[in-house]
Amino acid sequence: MKQQRLDGLADGIFAVAMTFLAFEIKTPVLPDFVDEATLFMALRDLLPIFLSFLMSFALLFTYWRAHHYISSVYAKTLTVYLACYNALFFLLIILIPFSTALLGEYPNNRVSIAVYGLNVVLIGFSLYLMRRHIEKDVEIETVDITRIDRRSGYIRILFPVAMAVLAIIVSIWSTNLAKAFFILGILFNLVPASSNIMHSWLDRLFSDDDVIIPSNHHVETVLEQEMDE
Repeated sequence: MKQQRLDGLADGIFAVAMTFLAFEIKTPVLPDFVDEATLFMALRDLLPIFLSFLMSFALLFTYWRAHHYISSVYAKTLTVYLACYNALFFLLIILIPFSTALLGEYPNNRVSIAVYGLNVVLIGFSLYLMRRHIEKDVEIETVDITRIDRRSGYIRILFPVAMAVLAIIVSIWSTNLAKAFFILGILFNLVPASSNIMHSWLDRLFSDDDVIIPSNHHVETVLEQEMDE
């Protein structure tokens, strides 16, 4: 199984999902001779849908970027099991247009927030499982990374998950605060400055950040040498 085919499938799925997001932004249907005030009010009613579109487009972009690094940069080879993890990830990505449309149509409903939040949680968890599998499977060749890169990678995966869980919980009291948590989880991975802040804190907490974690290919070679001896 060639890795290029997985990359092409991933790009196609993300492109379709991002495009489907815009389908919910429909032109208002009004009489032919409508005044400016009525048209402005109709466009204002579309604001929740447009905001949910922007939020989910940014979310999909961050997940596209994370998936590319994990499955194409960090992992240099593809196995059947890794392809299955990707299939689960893609399935959950395709559901984003539905959960986005639900949130845009019912922005202050706790059920729509819970559905959107659950979608984000499942996507993040599937990406977490994918990375863990890549690290554990010696059949998958990986690149050498430092411990700080490994830690920051998992933080980037799990931070939006934590924000989505908080959003579902706080929606009991405030739906606006819940949506703010969604946005915070997205901005954390979208704003480049967050990397510098996160690395500075990790440097203070851990003393082994510069230690290199050997690639799976290197570990497999060492094991083969020990068996030959």
